[in-house]
Amino acid sequence: MATTRMDLDQNQLPEGEEKSRAVREMFDRIAPRYDLVNRIMTFRLDVRWRKKTVRALSLPSGATVIDLACGTGDFCVELEKAGMISLGFDFSFGMLQASRSFSPLTQADVLQLPIKANSIDGVTCGFALRNLTELPVFFEEVARVLKPGGRIGFLDVAEPENRLLNWGHHLYFDRIVPKVGALFSDKSAYSYLPRSFSYLPPYPEIINMIDQAGFGQVQRKLFAPGSAQLFSGEKI
Repeated sequence: MATTRMDLDQNQLPEGEEKSRAVREMFDRIAPRYDLVNRIMTFRLDVRWRKKTVRALSLPSGATVIDLACGTGDFCVELEKAGMISLGFDFSFGMLQASRSFSPLTQADVLQLPIKANSIDGVTCGFALRNLTELPVFFEEVARVLKPGGRIGFLDVAEPENRLLNWGHHLYFDRIVPKVGALFSDKSAYSYLPRSFSYLPPYPEIINMIDQAGFGQVQRKLFAPGSAQLFSGEKI
């Protein structure tokens, strides 16, 4: 475990299996105060972004939606409020233990879901695309479990397009967020999280990956102040 923590402190971010092990250990470690730190460092904007994502699914009450890399169940809670049947999957047992959701939660690899094909109405994923090791495989697995016409809502970090906002964004997330994390939780984890944005390909590449996995009407929406983005679409 000591080696994994050190990996996240290095300038070079881990890849492949090393990344998977490091990220799992990190989330197990920060799970108890994860929600608190999220609310503080986003000024509760993360709650608003999740609500918008659930609305963007445009699914009726009673629809079955799975939240992948569900963490402590924030998306599951929003899906429950919308009257949907939600199921959560995450590979960090520590995060699942800290869940506030009443939805069934399962420890699983989201690249190999224990779900039969064409059986789910919708899929959400919040702030986790950059923590996955194989994005095309993830999108293909999501397409496998969704029914034709099933909807996706993938929420993740972004950079403001405005130059001044971008400068402020980097000042805050690169300098201040690690200090907030160190105060309330774990310094190495919250030093890694701002740097982990570099794992995300440019958004046109992500849109193309989702297209290639079998989705149509794929769109990307930037949420104010430009530090979060939503990818939506429908399985063809």
